[in-house]
Amino acid sequence: MLSCQNNTVTTHVWIHRAKPNPTARFRLFCFPYAGGGASIYHTWPEHVPAEIEVCPVQLPGRESRLRTPPFSQLLPLLQKLAQVLRPYLYMPFAFFGHSMGALISFELARQLRRQHDPGPVCLFVSAHRAPQIPALKPPIHQLSTAEFIEELRRLNGTSEAVLQDAELLPLLLPTLRADFAICETYTYATEEPLDCPIVAFGGLQDCEVSRNDLAAWRDQTQSSFRFRMVPGNHFFLHSARATLVRAVSQDLLRL
Repeated sequence: MLSCQNNTVTTHVWIHRAKPNPTARFRLFCFPYAGGGASIYHTWPEHVPAEIEVCPVQLPGRESRLRTPPFSQLLPLLQKLAQVLRPYLYMPFAFFGHSMGALISFELARQLRRQHDPGPVCLFVSAHRAPQIPALKPPIHQLSTAEFIEELRRLNGTSEAVLQDAELLPLLLPTLRADFAICETYTYATEEPLDCPIVAFGGLQDCEVSRNDLAAWRDQTQSSFRFRMVPGNHFFLHSARATLVRAVSQDLLRL
């Protein structure tokens, strides 16, 4: 009994459901961008149909888990995610991931397949090039503190107030470095395309991910594929939230 209780507590640490929905037909697991936490999806439950239960994933090293060491390699993170999500996979589910979260959700779908666990009914990838396309920019996770902060400023994903906060920034930098290490040390391995549909989203003003980068996700599914461009830069997840949530909801309910 104790072991079961501990597993439940552990799972609740990872899955932040603001409002569990026992009547839902689908679960939508949402994965954050580098440095982001579950809170970036906290308004989504208010804007999806009742048939969808939004389940933001809280990775270690941020927000409520700030003091938990972050993962800096993808495979150990995938193995842990597959373990903690398993109790939730008894009903149809989908993955949504933005930037780093897109890479995590894609490889997690493949990890579940390797383990013969249930897989997502749809994969929504946002603001990330297809995994088989190599990175063109040099890695930044091992730069000096000053250089790393300048790169964060250029990417515009961390507020200037945080970058100038002498107390908060040192707490966040290890997680940011670890997240970038996950992405920058990733090596794509060829496997059979996924069975589920893939929907890719991109920002019309995103200088990091091109239309061709998004269109190449087509090679990763044996099912249907579409990609949509929405207004905004790399972080259109925030600026075009209503459009994004509406599109994800419509696609999921069509299934």
